[in-house]
Amino acid sequence: MTVHFTSASHLDGDVLERDFTLGEVPGVLWTPASADPSAPVPLILLGMPPLGLARMRPRLADRARRAAADGFASATIELPGSGERPRVPALEQGRAELRRAMAAGEPVGPETIDALVLPLVELAVPEWRAALDALLEVPGIGGPVGYSGGVISIGVRLAAVEPRIAAAGLFAGSLLPRATFEDARRVTVPLHVLLQWDDEGNDRRASLDLFDAFGSAEKSLSANMGGHTGVPEYAGEAAAGFFARHLKNSAE
Repeated sequence: MTVHFTSASHLDGDVLERDFTLGEVPGVLWTPASADPSAPVPLILLGMPPLGLARMRPRLADRARRAAADGFASATIELPGSGERPRVPALEQGRAELRRAMAAGEPVGPETIDALVLPLVELAVPEWRAALDALLEVPGIGGPVGYSGGVISIGVRLAAVEPRIAAAGLFAGSLLPRATFEDARRVTVPLHVLLQWDDEGNDRRASLDLFDAFGSAEKSLSANMGGHTGVPEYAGEAAAGFFARHLKNSAE
């Protein structure tokens, strides 16, 4: 399967933004001016929550600009059941169960978490791997590869099973299936985890337990005071520095 580009434009900073499709999966690729077939640049896969590419695009473009300033290409794909993609019955059922539990004031139990998250992981990870296959064939794009952000259970599974990922930056989140802890023990690449200490929607203890479970010899936790939307600017700089260390050094 190959990437089919459907549009192209330039962002500030001379970043080339190209929409693409991979089969029925839409995505976006951002490349810096330095990308050249004779000198391919590393790639960062930009994960996102299941809110739809159209809604998340401005935030993703900001992350892509920062990556391009460091000499990296970046790419994202629409998650299964999100945006304009067809609804997935298993995902819709899991979301309905979550809404029911929250409306009733009930704790969200492990069965509900598994029903909500695991179908998304099982569908999304193979699509990410197929996208990686295709993106690494695009002239000017090469390894090493990093993964940044998105649904943490997807990022953990991808880091555990995809040998081409050299480093991962993850955003701590709750609703962690039991299987994600098992995946975490298989992760050995360098990790940088961002945790908002007062995130109103996050189980801090579960996030700390997951961090402890990672099998990586090098892992760092950036814990900042504030809620879900209060990520300080310097936290983004720390994440950028993490990828600069691991992707640039590996490429040289």
